Amino acid sequence: MPARIRTPLTERLGISTPIIQAPMAGVTTPALAAASANAGALGFLGVGAMTAPVARKAIADTRALTQRPFGVNVFCHRPAVANAAVEAAWLSYLAPAFREFGAEPPTALGEIYKTFVNDDAMLDVFLETRPAVVGFHFGLPDASRIRALRDAGIYLMASATSVEEALRIQDAGIDAIVAQGYEAGGHRGVFDPEARDERLGTFALTRLLARRVDVPVVAAGGIMDGAGIAAVLALGAQAAQLGTAFVGCPESSADAAFRAALTDTRAVTAMTAAISGRRARGLYNRLMQLGEAHDSPAVPDYPIAYDAGKALNAAAKARGNSDFAAQWAGQAVRLSRALPAGELVAVLDTELQEALRGLGALAA
Repeated sequence: MPARIRTPLTERLGISTPIIQAPMAGVTTPALAAASANAGALGFLGVGAMTAPVARKAIADTRALTQRPFGVNVFCHRPAVANAAVEAAWLSYLAPAFREFGAEPPTALGEIYKTFVNDDAMLDVFLETRPAVVGFHFGLPDASRIRALRDAGIYLMASATSVEEALRIQDAGIDAIVAQGYEAGGHRGVFDPEARDERLGTFALTRLLARRVDVPVVAAGGIMDGAGIAAVLALGAQAAQLGTAFVGCPESSADAAFRAALTDTRAVTAMTAAISGRRARGLYNRLMQLGEAHDSPAVPDYPIAYDAGKALNAAAKARGNSDFAAQWAGQAVRLSRALPAGELVAVLDTELQEALRGLGALAA
């Protein structure tokens, strides 16, 4: 049997392989997180779009399926700023698309879920249930929340898309940094969506952070197989976080249309703010196309815009159409494979071992 690949992060978290199943809100399930954890990876629940009671149940359901450590992830975006004029203009712009499916747009939009920065109920859930890991996306909560979680013995991780964000994370006392490259599927984790984004790729960002910070770095974005994991470990990462690779697992909540799209050889991804109000990478669709049009009005604030996007997708889906679905996926989506999560982790681990042996042979 090949030797285990150990890093300080895998030892600290008690996982047997340097693989993290990404916390994809809306796609991860207790079954997916538990199966990943039982196979030796770090399973994750994306609870950022859940209410506190729903998150509590998801954590309990996961614990019923595994005795292994797993994590939960929340969004730390600034609270949404409503703008009735912007929202009305956006709904008016989308109205013809709604009418294609015999529907009318909503009369108003709302903030469909809370940010963790002011969600006391979610904090209470974490302090009571004490998941092994809590991860942050879009920024950080305040020092008192960080201190409360650390005092509860919870390991903390946060996403960074730049060196500057990583240094802020380290200074805040977070235990590990997820280096989210521009290739990554899902929402871009920038702290300030209005600031300049250097759009660093996974390799460049991982290497920069490995040289600049003193805490463990986890690489994320465009990693779909063991060779990719080996590559980021060579760059200084202590683990790799894979999201798109796990979407096709039967334990995920991806619908049939999403699963079919993952294996479409013509699949391409793009970044857009039109679906949710913040830039995110997914399979190119008609809502992205509408957002790119020359006459497209300003998109409402995140996640208010998501209220419109979800309503339009629901109207289309009711007529058997998935052209407006938020099918978040990374640039290497064409490497997707539909395997049970536990089997996928085992295959990834085997591929990682083979890749490392290959590198050793080249060096010999």
